[in-house]
Amino acid sequence: MRKFLIPVLVAAAVVSMPVVMAPKQGKPAKDYSNDPRLDSLRKFFRRSACPAERFSHVFLETADAYALDWRLLPSLSFVESSGGKSAPNNNMFGWNSGRTRFTSLAAGIHSVGYWLTHLPLYRGKDVDSVLATYNPDEDYRRTVKFVMRSISPN
Repeated sequence: MRKFLIPVLVAAAVVSMPVVMAPKQGKPAKDYSNDPRLDSLRKFFRRSACPAERFSHVFLETADAYALDWRLLPSLSFVESSGGKSAPNNNMFGWNSGRTRFTSLAAGIHSVGYWLTHLPLYRGKDVDSVLATYNPDEDYRRTVKFVMRSISPN
């Protein structure tokens, strides 16, 4: 009986863990194939062999959907998880100290983009203020901004 009960309890615990779904996207996906930002992101992630390279278009979709600096989310993912190299629970951003589970890496990108523009803690802030809220350490902000400039100077 014990041999059967333990796997059932473990399965129940895993099923009950919170999973975050991406906010619904209303528009069809834009074609980013000729967007110079796509090339910049892919080159940046490719230099470090980051899994996030496969999601470069998702970073752009999310930035455009939520009017974010297009370099912010890729930079956060690079600083927090080396661009997805270490992203338990599909959480490339270390969101909620890494405890938040996303259904996919793309869902994590969309969700964090949404939260950075809709949660009262972040809403209406410029990049510097968002970063100060995300992580109050000045060195962290400097590092993220350095990565942003590494992706593209402006």
